[in-house]
Amino acid sequence: MQSSYPMYIKQSLARRVIEASKQPIDSEQCWSMLELSTKLFFLSESCFARETAREILEVYGRYHSEEFEEFFNARFILTLLQEGYGTQGKKHPYILDYISLGLPFVLDKPTTEDIFRILRIEVLRTVCERPSLAICVRISRLLTSYPQCVPVRKHQVLFCQQLIRCIGRFHCTSDGEEGIVHYLDQVNTVTGLLQNIWKIQPTLVLPSLKELFAIISSTEDSEAPSNSLASVVQYIPLEPMEDVVRNLANSDSVADSQMMTAISRMIDWVSWPLVKNIDKWIIALLKGLAAVKKFSILIEVTLSKIQKVFSKLIYPVVREGALSVLRYMLLSFQHSPEAFHLIIPHIPQLILCLARESSNSASSCLEQLAELIHCMVFRFSGYPDLYEPVMEAIKKLPTPNEDKIKQLLGQNAWTSQKNELASYYPRLAAKSDTGKIGLINLGNTCYMNSILQALFMASDFRHSVLCLRDSNSQPLMMKLQYLFAFLEHSQRPAISPESFLASSWPPWFTPGVQQDCSEYLKYLLDQLHEEEKTGKRISQMLAQASGGNQLKTSQSCSMTLIEQMFGGRILTRIRCFKCQGVSSREEKFTDLSLAFPPKDGSMPNFQKNPHTSVLPVEEIGPQNSEIAPKVQGHQTTTFPESLRWHQKAEEHCGMVAPIESLGSQGKISQQESFMSMAEDKDENNCSVLESRNALTVLSRKTTTGFKSSLALADLINHFLSPEMLTSENKYRCETCVSLQDAEKVVELTTSPKYLILTLLRFSFDLKTMRRKKILDNVSVPLVLKLPVTVEASQTAKDHQSVTYDLCTVIVHSGLSSESGHYYCYARDCTDKDSQRQSSAGIKRFTSDKHIDLEIQWYLFNDTRVSFSSFESASNVTSFFPKDTAYVLLYRQRHQRNMGSGSDLAKVDAMSHGDISLNKELMEAITKDNIKYLQEQEKDARNTAAYISPLLKSPPWWHNNDNDSDDEGSPGGLGPSAGGSGTFHGLVF
Repeated sequence: MQSSYPMYIKQSLARRVIEASKQPIDSEQCWSMLELSTKLFFLSESCFARETAREILEVYGRYHSEEFEEFFNARFILTLLQEGYGTQGKKHPYILDYISLGLPFVLDKPTTEDIFRILRIEVLRTVCERPSLAICVRISRLLTSYPQCVPVRKHQVLFCQQLIRCIGRFHCTSDGEEGIVHYLDQVNTVTGLLQNIWKIQPTLVLPSLKELFAIISSTEDSEAPSNSLASVVQYIPLEPMEDVVRNLANSDSVADSQMMTAISRMIDWVSWPLVKNIDKWIIALLKGLAAVKKFSILIEVTLSKIQKVFSKLIYPVVREGALSVLRYMLLSFQHSPEAFHLIIPHIPQLILCLARESSNSASSCLEQLAELIHCMVFRFSGYPDLYEPVMEAIKKLPTPNEDKIKQLLGQNAWTSQKNELASYYPRLAAKSDTGKIGLINLGNTCYMNSILQALFMASDFRHSVLCLRDSNSQPLMMKLQYLFAFLEHSQRPAISPESFLASSWPPWFTPGVQQDCSEYLKYLLDQLHEEEKTGKRISQMLAQASGGNQLKTSQSCSMTLIEQMFGGRILTRIRCFKCQGVSSREEKFTDLSLAFPPKDGSMPNFQKNPHTSVLPVEEIGPQNSEIAPKVQGHQTTTFPESLRWHQKAEEHCGMVAPIESLGSQGKISQQESFMSMAEDKDENNCSVLESRNALTVLSRKTTTGFKSSLALADLINHFLSPEMLTSENKYRCETCVSLQDAEKVVELTTSPKYLILTLLRFSFDLKTMRRKKILDNVSVPLVLKLPVTVEASQTAKDHQSVTYDLCTVIVHSGLSSESGHYYCYARDCTDKDSQRQSSAGIKRFTSDKHIDLEIQWYLFNDTRVSFSSFESASNVTSFFPKDTAYVLLYRQRHQRNMGSGSDLAKVDAMSHGDISLNKELMEAITKDNIKYLQEQEKDARNTAAYISPLLKSPPWWHNNDNDSDDEGSPGGLGPSAGGSGTFHGLVF
């Protein structure tokens, strides 16, 4: 071996020596050859020399067994394990290779048991010293081949626990695929030993599992344990999983921070390739924590890890487990859309990558991911700006039906008791960039939140409310002032309207159940009006008692704030065809309820009737009628009793047969209620609309073909169009004292400052006897000209067009009035904006998406407030057929001939100037702002205590590995990702 002969000569001579060694040799020569071969095996730098030494040792072990047994004795093995050989220390892998080489030749010898006893002790000692992966692999191979060397009894428990500790320290040092695959094989070899031990001794599983949990739950280690621990879990039987999880979740000895650290590290294991059952253990533990209501842990873990789990869907090798965990995370996190919204920006790119991958795994993942997205959009409606790109990306994928969506959402939520999660939501970090403040949902109270935000954004009304001074006679108005003041000046991102809800809640509303926002608005305005009217009456009586006649006169002539802002008048005239007599009645209203025109597409034509000279409604500005809405399959939905049902006749029913009023709204006195007078017209007119398919946007035929949606003007013109009272719907004429054919006409005689329009989408189908929602798309104009009839003289009347600017669009998402969700688009609308709009051109509103504080639109969705645009509000139904405009708020544009330029300036100053709040209110806001800052500091400390152990690991996109930073692949989603034969960019 040390000569200068060529290699082929050395090989030939070595072969001759090996062959000669099979012949009888004296004991001294055997010892010399064994010593020399051992020296070459340990100290030679030549692979040829080591291989030759290995062959010689095998030959002597086979053909000279007595000498080999004497040489390969227990004392020699103990020396090797404790001291090493020559320059090779005891931790060198060659030591265990040498022992594995010699053991087969002494198995049936008397000294065998001594060797096994030494090995049982020494492998335990070695494992306790945290050896390298190479040493652990050799120990595992040795003990797998010779189970007699496995430590026994209590040492066996300790050995398993310490081996798990060793696995937690394994890290891959190679970036290449070949090195990664080799690393995986090595780890599987070590964990395979544990599997063999557990099969023989199942009682060792639980102690091993406890040690595993202790490792991953530790918050003190400076280095996070390796994800190679995932390979251990795949060999743990699933049978004890339920008991193990229950004990962990209920254990008082496990701190919340430890539990959160453990589950976070387990979720990281979805990155470990080719492993089984990891997702089952993760989901079981998450369910266990939900069962004991440890929601703070679940929330922190979900929000910190869901992006990482989502990013792994691109890799086929770990896709199945990652999708399973992601599915549970999303479907269980139902108290807030925050988790879903974290992954929304990455969904379109992932969909694109999966679509390019032609595999069954990618196809299955796409379908399941689309199902998840539909569930989340159904559960958290009201974010059209966020959802439009996502829905566009999955438009070609199968859509689950509503029953399937409800089933998935119903069986996966952490809890069915919504109030149990109240203290954990909203999870708010900072005030919205919009400067606007959200309202906390108190349990299906989005109907109230959307109304309050709409009223707050009505700048004239807001200013008037904030300017009111404390009045004991108007407690509800003072609560509204309190709420508006906080929405204006609070530092919180969202505030709770709990106190206002308790005061303004209609008594027939069921707690925790979704309600009709239009019904709530009517009730609220009615209560505010009656409250102020009662206060004025009391003040008048006090003034009379003190002799204040002048005060009496001025107060009796004044209107309430609700009348000033929202009050208008309509005139109903009925002309008998026989006697030509006309009866009329003028009524107050605060909102107009607009029924949908008949399905046959017949629209009112004011020119056909010579007795009708009312101007038609005009729309100015952008429309969205050219956008074809998406049509989905037919679905039937039953609707609740609690809805205020408004219908308009397709076949005239007349005043002699008023429509039956369904729902609890009948509890409001029709004689005393200021609000109800606006509804008399509908009650005299309306019957039931014909059936239309749910989730289908009706195409209406016109002279030029079909159009995809109605215009708001169509509904208003239908409302104002003359109605013929004939056949079974004849009018009872007091002059003729009999039923006669007649014509009924409705005219607007006084236009309100703020025009509230409710689209009567909730109807009752007499044919199917089902309640339903009309999902027809209605294009909403930015500027509306409304015809108003005014008296030009005592004998003549004139018709004028009053211009209105759109302020708010309240959208209902869903198929039922007592389910679904409400959100609203709104903007600050002032005369100053109207002037700018006229000069700058209306088209600006359709294309300008940049932040312009003068005309900026906002999207209010409970606690979330975001920038939006009129374009988004116009197109929402096109992307989301169940999201339809329901309540509209328009502001009357100031007419120049109604006042001087100074008056206009005064109005703008009132709308935009600083409002001086009363001292008590300002003190309350200041105190709460200080309290909020203190809460933020406390939450920051608590959060740091929870997640500080997690911060020791790299961010999720680094993933404790050498993830590719290839250009164009943020989050691991790149054009080269997902190849079925690659491990590149995974865990290592």
